[in-house]
Amino acid sequence: MSGRITISIIKADVGSLAGHYVTHPKLLDVAKKTLNKAKASGLLVDYFVCNCGDDLELIMTHKNGEDSSEIHEMAWNAFQEAATTAKELGLYAAGQDLLADAFSGNLRGMGPGYAEMEIEERPSEPIVTFLMDKTGPGAFNLPFFRIFADPFCTSGLVFSPRMNRGFKFEVLDVLENKVVTLDTPLEMYDLLALIGSTERYVLKRVYTKDDQVCAAISTTKLSQIAGKYVGKDDPVAIVRAQHSFPAVGEILEPFAFPHLVAGWMRGSHNSPIMPVGLKDAKCTRFDGPTRVVALGFQVTKGRLIGPADLFDDVAFDRSRTVSNEVADYMRRHGPFVPSRLPMGEMEYTTLKDVLERLKGRFK
Repeated sequence: MSGRITISIIKADVGSLAGHYVTHPKLLDVAKKTLNKAKASGLLVDYFVCNCGDDLELIMTHKNGEDSSEIHEMAWNAFQEAATTAKELGLYAAGQDLLADAFSGNLRGMGPGYAEMEIEERPSEPIVTFLMDKTGPGAFNLPFFRIFADPFCTSGLVFSPRMNRGFKFEVLDVLENKVVTLDTPLEMYDLLALIGSTERYVLKRVYTKDDQVCAAISTTKLSQIAGKYVGKDDPVAIVRAQHSFPAVGEILEPFAFPHLVAGWMRGSHNSPIMPVGLKDAKCTRFDGPTRVVALGFQVTKGRLIGPADLFDDVAFDRSRTVSNEVADYMRRHGPFVPSRLPMGEMEYTTLKDVLERLKGRFK
């Protein structure tokens, strides 16, 4: 074994070119300088900086463990410096996800989203990192259920002795801020009863039966932090692959189906998700459709070897075509459900102001 290593993805929307479209290259350069200094000082082992739509993504490895104050503060400073550059360039929504005035120990409740896992690195440690734009953390519920609990997606659940026992799912109730762990296949139906309600119950982590972490997902709900709509949460995730875990092809397979997720324009609509390569990770039509990027790495003594741009492949052309067809269908509904989200998900938008204005007129 190569020792314990922590993989962290920390992301934030700190400003965008031409509306909520794409992160300006200068913001990526600012972040790279900060992370390069952190690597030179020994704080980071390695890093990769990119964007998914208007979100600045920091993919990092280090030996400080999860929820490290030093790592989180370094990322916060990188976002602050990028936001300053965004303001100088007059970019849209500069500093949007930075909801706190100053750093306070870790990033929980401060706006940026993050997914982290501390692992004992295997001799060969392939991982897949997922980056989403224009949706919330519940967008991972369906595909991650299929990765770790659906044998029609992951044949290893049937054919691999290492996976045949199933996995454990940690589910977060975002309203009560409580977690429950459910065992599959034994508690599969209970799991589905919860995570089918993607607005409240979101997958947080997945484990093997002997408690090895398999996957970690960001669960930040910006609207609950700010008390109003300030942009979608745009979740990220890390998945370990091969050997005791699903193969890379099994991890990608659920995204061949462009399922509907909450987000899209003003975070108030149901959107088909679209798997794309980095070059197409930019949301245009109705600020969408929702995009998801998959970057594959080998983690070798903490170094990030890669990435492989996994959705930049003709095998996902059909998924992208269907996503566009579903987008046509949903847009024809205009402001009506099911294109628009139901009332419970609209509470942080201007709908509550409309109801307040009309309150005295209901007879």
